[in-house]
Amino acid sequence: MRAAQAIIEAVSDSANFVAVRYAVPSARETWALPEGNVPESTSHYEIAEYIRQVLIAWAESLDRPVRVARNLAIRWQDGATPIGVDPDVCVLDPRPGAESISSLRLWQPGELPPTLCFEIVSANHPHKDYRDLHERYANVRARELVVFDPELAGPRALGGPLLFQLWRRAEDGTLERVATGDGPLRSEVLGCYISAKHGKLAFSDQPSGAGRWLTREERERAAAQRERAEKERAQDAESDERAEKERERAEKERAEAEVRALAARVAELEERLG
Repeated sequence: MRAAQAIIEAVSDSANFVAVRYAVPSARETWALPEGNVPESTSHYEIAEYIRQVLIAWAESLDRPVRVARNLAIRWQDGATPIGVDPDVCVLDPRPGAESISSLRLWQPGELPPTLCFEIVSANHPHKDYRDLHERYANVRARELVVFDPELAGPRALGGPLLFQLWRRAEDGTLERVATGDGPLRSEVLGCYISAKHGKLAFSDQPSGAGRWLTREERERAAAQRERAEKERAQDAESDERAEKERERAEKERAEAEVRALAARVAELEERLG
């Protein structure tokens, strides 16, 4: 059965859907990955790198070791044919013990699948991300898969274009598409909402976008801005204090001058009367 037949489609309106469930093979000839790195556009790189940086900052806030990787080779078949996926970004939780990880070989004992994967649809070859991407990730056994189509390049023949697709692994092991559309999405793995505006992704605590998650660089920049603002407030307070002291000194001098003038006037009047 073609992968497109598994896409949940509305038959009359948004309240009526049909769903198809079918077994997924562990390999297809079309899943063989080309040798070498596949070129990516600057926008594709920037989106993926932003996701990676946000998730690195998130991982640093946790009390357990988590690793975030880009284009990590994930393979589930022990063989010469390179059957697998290379997620644009993925979360390894728990973090593997090795400092350097070149690939995940899921048939090996102790190798665990990523908990969350991100795929960014490329306008140059969008069909693969709509045709059978979910079949391959069903073999990966990740808890969640987020497919982001920033340029809405997905072909209509395969159910596109969709800004977001969220796939989640059910308790029985089935990979289900649980959300589509413009978002926001709720990621159970991250415990946050994922949204997009003008092709830019955002991770936040609230569906409204409030409590936006920051990258490490953004955190450092925000901390530097707060420090600078605090210094400016302190300088303003110090300047106000100096100005207040200057006003008090001037007022004191005026009062003393008025007292001296009054004393001189009194002395003058006493001299005339006396």
